[in-house]
Amino acid sequence: MDADHLALIRSDPAAYAPGGIRHLILEVVAYAADEAESQGGGSWTVTFHADGSVSVADDGRGTDTRFDAHGRPVKKPVMATKDLRFFDHPEAQLLADGHPRRGMSVVAALSEWLVHTNRRAGGAWVQRYEHGVPTTGLTPIPDDGTTGTVVRFRPAERVPVPIPAHDTMG
Repeated sequence: MDADHLALIRSDPAAYAPGGIRHLILEVVAYAADEAESQGGGSWTVTFHADGSVSVADDGRGTDTRFDAHGRPVKKPVMATKDLRFFDHPEAQLLADGHPRRGMSVVAALSEWLVHTNRRAGGAWVQRYEHGVPTTGLTPIPDDGTTGTVVRFRPAERVPVPIPAHDTMG
């Protein structure tokens, strides 16, 4: 976990999530697209929940998770560390909102909570974050034979909510 990186994001939500919740969703969808691309294709579903949270579920390969020398699962730390491919990279991919991709740590840092469910060949786990900080370890869940990732998050109140543009007649 990179506490300074997460604090930087939380210090200026408008800079790191221009367009607010929409940008956060696009960050998660870009992550899902990466996972789908690794398998030659796939799909994802965005769901808006009654509690104000949003989930993005994909049928990709699942987040890279390996076992250490002691047999414990270790997941790629995408939620709580800087993604060097995108964060502040001058040639970062632009998302559909025209703003640069910065990575999943932006979503985690700007969410009250985020739950990452990961199903991969060889196992399945869930982990919870609050404001980007892991609050649980990787908790095993039943392997149902599928692969993919579900990222469910509730944006923090400080995430800007864009005011829709409207035409005025004069």
